[in-house]
Amino acid sequence: MAAAKESWSISIHKDYLKFSAAHFLIFPDGTAERLHGHNYKVFVDVQTDLDPHGLVLNFKDIKPMIRELTNELDEHVLIPGKHPVLKTTRQADGQLEIRYRERRYLIPADEVLVLPISNSSAENLATWVGRELRTRMRAKWPALRVQRLTVGVEETPGQRGIYVSED
Repeated sequence: MAAAKESWSISIHKDYLKFSAAHFLIFPDGTAERLHGHNYKVFVDVQTDLDPHGLVLNFKDIKPMIRELTNELDEHVLIPGKHPVLKTTRQADGQLEIRYRERRYLIPADEVLVLPISNSSAENLATWVGRELRTRMRAKWPALRVQRLTVGVEETPGQRGIYVSED
């Protein structure tokens, strides 16, 4: 009889792993939502081998890393930098002009994050958080082999986008 395949993971869902941000979705037909905000929550699952101490990762090490990411997003207008029609232009007075079709927003540049995503959906926000988290984990723990990383970004209770990365 073959040995059972075993794996270990940790799951992180803390009330303080959240951010408040404004955004608008752009739909396939070109229409877009009105600018509005959400109180997002972030969920993370990390699967690795156990270390010699019987840990996947120490919770006290990974939680601050996730919190740092949520803090970076908090209280910003989130704009997709890879949308083919939406354009942003930094103005000489420190404002950022955001144009989508007939819409024009002028917002202080330090209140806007232009992310490398195609739309500001929960799925794409989860992707951004997941990729950033993986990059930061690799930098902090170069020997760590993350087999699976799952990140959920919930925009309203019971409604979240999920990103999964597997090695």
